[in-house]
Amino acid sequence: MRGLVAGVDEAGRGPLAGPVVAAAVILDPGRRIRGLADSKTLTPERREELAEAIHAKALCVAVGVASVEEIDSINILQATLLAMRRAVLDLRCVPAKVMVDGNQLPLLPLYCEAVIGGDATVKAISAASIVAKVHRDRLCLLLDALHPEYGFASHKGYATPEHLAALRVFGACSAHRRSFAPVRERLDSDWLQ
Repeated sequence: MRGLVAGVDEAGRGPLAGPVVAAAVILDPGRRIRGLADSKTLTPERREELAEAIHAKALCVAVGVASVEEIDSINILQATLLAMRRAVLDLRCVPAKVMVDGNQLPLLPLYCEAVIGGDATVKAISAASIVAKVHRDRLCLLLDALHPEYGFASHKGYATPEHLAALRVFGACSAHRRSFAPVRERLDSDWLQ
């Protein structure tokens, strides 16, 4: 299939707090970006550098977000697919093909292909994984400024021992996903007291 190819990936499916973020990237074959890889294999500093290069050199970059409320309402998988759909539909160029990391596809009026492990093997998906991760990490810094007691800047909402301890002490804040077991259990224990 000829034409533009968009790579799509997400960040933030597993955390107990914050939105899920997806990115869609159409790379420019004439402007190579060295070092693209699965965002999880890169240092935060390298991700920031690459995200800047992707925004500067890619043909199109778009980000889609699904809120905590949407996650709790429709579940994390459906919210992830919604964020992906939003990212792709926000691209200013219409791709001929959308390549999505994983085994699930968002509902789109375009040809889509699921690629398991695509963030490590397809450059456009690698670029999307980097953009999504950097965008979500920045959102977590904003959450940290609003709710410093939870330590969102360090754990990014994941269920680290520090985050679970803060959840036990302070309860859930507006950024927490109430449908996720550790948060739901904490809320249930509050209700019982």
